[in-house]
Amino acid sequence: MITIPTEAIGSIPRTQKLMEAQRLYDEGKLDSKMMEIAYDEAVVEAVKQFEATGSPVLSDGEQRKTHSFVTYSVEGGDNFAPDGIEIPFQDGHVRRLPRLTAGPFRFIKNAYDTFPLVKRHTDKPVKQAIISVSALSLLYPVDGLPDYSREEFLDDLVDEQEKEIRGCFAAGACKVQIDFTEGRLAIKLDPSGSLLTAFIELNNRVLGRFSDVERQKIGIHTCPGADHDSTHSADVDYSELLPSLFELKAGNFYIAMAGEADPDRALRIVARYLKPHQRAFIGVIDVIDPAIETPEMVCERVLAAARHIPLDQLGTTDDCGFSPFCDDVSTTQETAFAKIRARVLGTAMAAEKLSQEQGRQNG
Repeated sequence: MITIPTEAIGSIPRTQKLMEAQRLYDEGKLDSKMMEIAYDEAVVEAVKQFEATGSPVLSDGEQRKTHSFVTYSVEGGDNFAPDGIEIPFQDGHVRRLPRLTAGPFRFIKNAYDTFPLVKRHTDKPVKQAIISVSALSLLYPVDGLPDYSREEFLDDLVDEQEKEIRGCFAAGACKVQIDFTEGRLAIKLDPSGSLLTAFIELNNRVLGRFSDVERQKIGIHTCPGADHDSTHSADVDYSELLPSLFELKAGNFYIAMAGEADPDRALRIVARYLKPHQRAFIGVIDVIDPAIETPEMVCERVLAAARHIPLDQLGTTDDCGFSPFCDDVSTTQETAFAKIRARVLGTAMAAEKLSQEQGRQNG
């Protein structure tokens, strides 16, 4: 019997209750103790809902990543200003990163902080998503800092990321997924490819500190962004990203595909550059489309991927996390979990069909 692994990316939309608590906390109208209670309640509920979908691997829904899956590790730091690099989205809205104002660079919060709570509420494997060092490298000011060079910053950044990954594994994560949404964006910002090459090299500085066995539990997620149902780099051709992407020293790649204009062409590129020791988790759920996929639709997308990618290197996922910023209300929790349930059922359906086909061929 063929089994096709399936995993979510990580983010689940916040409830209105959690977003209201966050608003009140930001305005100084809710104390930290009550905010912690709100976070804990949100994490527990997300885990329960995740488990109810039948998903074989769970996530904490990134409920504690306060405002953003990108900047969670530095929020609250006193050596940051709010006027960093702007990231424009297709619909016209902009996200702005914080700007480092002084060294040294240190993580203030860690992605694995919720693991003790999560492990009390499920026996299933739990993965943890973290932001890439290349995304965090954008926090360093373009003009530099007088007493803290970019080289010193990058050394500290790589050290902090290694600690973060090892901390996730020590806390019980079955996998650590590095969110590399800026990969495709790098080509848009610098069509020469130099920025993408620098990003790949920087991430490999971290990945190179892990053994081959450890890297088989580390994954890379790429997508064109998914914020308020809009993208930042969907117009960049995958042929400009994927060949470089698989040079990253990781065992798993989570690749947005359901929202692609020509997924068959993109799948052929994946198949061409995927290395023998790597697994491609193909996106079969369009997180921007409000329509909930049926298991049959998912099944067809999985079968399409299986025509290009060896079954022992194939997995399925969602194109992106659902509402990865805390103020994104474009998708409800109910819709997100319904889509996840469809992915789980559709992937199993495809595995059964492929098993039957294999049986006929062997018979």
